[in-house]
Amino acid sequence: MFTGIITAVGTIEQVEQKGDLRVRIACPFDPAQIAIGASIACSGVCLTVVERGAKQDQNTDTAWFAVDVSGETVSCTVPGMWNEGRKLNLESALRMGDELGGHIVTGHVDAVGSVVEIAPIGDSRCWLVSAPSALAPFIAAKGSITMDGASLTVNTVEDQPDGSVHFTLNIIPHTAEVTTLGSTKAGDRVNLEIDTMARYLQRMQSLMG
Repeated sequence: MFTGIITAVGTIEQVEQKGDLRVRIACPFDPAQIAIGASIACSGVCLTVVERGAKQDQNTDTAWFAVDVSGETVSCTVPGMWNEGRKLNLESALRMGDELGGHIVTGHVDAVGSVVEIAPIGDSRCWLVSAPSALAPFIAAKGSITMDGASLTVNTVEDQPDGSVHFTLNIIPHTAEVTTLGSTKAGDRVNLEIDTMARYLQRMQSLMG
């Protein structure tokens, strides 16, 4: 379980096709704090550490860890996300006593959305994002949504004639600086996870109908 508060940005430095993809990610974590079997959210995807080690050079990245990415995960996430050189938002799993600064995030991607437009608003950027129809019942104004692993607040929601939904949110300068969202452009695709509470409320409502 996670909070959607990104703690680092990592870089995919090696991809090896075995039964699944073995992906090696360089990161600025303390190598001693990365445990085999630990969960790390990688741009919104909960993955299990299967290898880890310390970097041997003097770059800013001080450690690396490896994860196995199944074909199912590849098919459900942004195309090209698991290519070498790709930057990933990283968050270690929530521990008892940690501050819940964002919202409860499971690390299970519900759909891939598209960034329609990015416009300046004050010092921030207002994003217009399109999500598929399957997510429309779960996205609400002032509700939470996870985008590429980051916990964000929905500003407005507008249902589209084709059943999809457009929603807006603000990316403040700090979020842009410490995540990959600062380099995201209109037309890019993003991993989306709906709010856990919205998921269960929708299920309860369907059973009561």
